[in-house]
Amino acid sequence: MFANSRRIESTQSSPHPRLNEIVRKHLTEPYRRRPSAAGRAAVAAVADRLALAPFILDAGCGTGASTVALAHAFPGRWVLGVDKSAVRLATGLRLIDGSAAPANALLLHCELVDFWQLAAAAGLRCERQFLLYPNPWPKPEYLKRRWHAHPVLPALLAVGGSIELRTNWQVYAEEFAEGLRLSGVVACVQRMEAENPLTPFERKYAASGHALWRVEAPLSNAR
Repeated sequence: MFANSRRIESTQSSPHPRLNEIVRKHLTEPYRRRPSAAGRAAVAAVADRLALAPFILDAGCGTGASTVALAHAFPGRWVLGVDKSAVRLATGLRLIDGSAAPANALLLHCELVDFWQLAAAAGLRCERQFLLYPNPWPKPEYLKRRWHAHPVLPALLAVGGSIELRTNWQVYAEEFAEGLRLSGVVACVQRMEAENPLTPFERKYAASGHALWRVEAPLSNAR
């Protein structure tokens, strides 16, 4: 059935007590991971177009339905959807290749960690970043897998632009906002209505009666 999404279950009911410690460590210690060769090739294939002007990033775009919606909303910008799943992107590419798809929509098969690292190093800059329903990793021991507590956070901030995160887990929203605040970014958390859902997940969560949350923040003042 369509409206049957399970609610997120976690023993964590508030932001993780180690969030401050972990974010501050990532802000002061360089991330020594080297991007993969596949990631380098993927980013190189779109870098020239993205360097022309600030672009819109749909981080973890899945099938690209949200990328197409954002491309319609921002016709004067390249809108880049990045996802690590070739299977999901294959669905999106069929959509992009359709005659009704906007010409400013791009889909890229790439690990997001690779993309943020390489984009930051290349000086590519976003006008806006959208993180729509990322994996919440609800077990407390998986905190460092959440984007706001991941070592790639400084690269995400360096790519710049305003940022919008959407999630159906209030704890994730509050943690993400706090991670940005610890980085010197003012963030606002609010409950939202899915009147015009951007992703299939958002549509399904809303139909299942989940509370939906949005974090919005400008990144111009990030450290």
